[in-house]
Amino acid sequence: MNAELQEKYDNLRKYLRELNSLAVAFSGGADSTFLLKAAHDTLGGNVIAVTASSSMFPRRELEAAEEFCRRENILQVVFAAEEFSVEGFRQNPQNRCYICKRNILQKIINIADNRGIKYVAEGSNLDDDGDYRPGRLAVAELSVKSPLRHAKLKKTDIRELSKELNLPTWNKPSMACLASRIPYGEMISAEKLAKIDRAEQFLRDRGFCHVRVRVHGDNTARLEVNPAEFSRLIRDNERREIVAALKSCGFLYVALDLEGYRVGSMNEVFNSAGVS
Repeated sequence: MNAELQEKYDNLRKYLRELNSLAVAFSGGADSTFLLKAAHDTLGGNVIAVTASSSMFPRRELEAAEEFCRRENILQVVFAAEEFSVEGFRQNPQNRCYICKRNILQKIINIADNRGIKYVAEGSNLDDDGDYRPGRLAVAELSVKSPLRHAKLKKTDIRELSKELNLPTWNKPSMACLASRIPYGEMISAEKLAKIDRAEQFLRDRGFCHVRVRVHGDNTARLEVNPAEFSRLIRDNERREIVAALKSCGFLYVALDLEGYRVGSMNEVFNSAGVS
């Protein structure tokens, strides 16, 4: 690795040593996996992984997170997020991420407190500053640490360092929660989240790597894939099979977004309205 990246990594580990003991909010994504690995390599048994079991994330993500902790011999605590019991969540307001993240982080803090662990950390990186992320307010309010941002690590840095550490997530596609596929103001239900999960899993099984199934109303699926994969997706046989599969998931209409896959497309309404 180059000198600049080595310096960032060294600064990260120095910061982690200062924390001494840590509960890492661990989803199994690229960022939290790298953070957990760095923390465990630095602090050993003074680190635990805490993972939410939630209908907003596919079961396969939880299973992958559990497998990583077993392989690395990291103590993991799994708890039920119970997001549908949180007031306001189902209504999917613009600050949904804040409502949900505060609920999850507070439960992680409680778990850490019960185990005598002083600090909780989450995996935001420096690139996350560029999108609408109300969940950051919950991080600040609850004094949760963000070591990757503290070390000024960007997503590309994390992927490069993850590859150096032989982490299986070094090239894992971003996995935002399934609720992010539903426009703000449209009700969230467990059934709708399950429908999105089945549709996205079908597309991944077909070999589409970066994919989102955005839901509008109850019946319309808007597909986002990399533009380079458009020609493959609209080939007659492929197109017919995808449409049939998504209709079997419960959608009546299947549309292709010609802008293609991009992070946070549901937040574009804020950019057009001048909301920051």
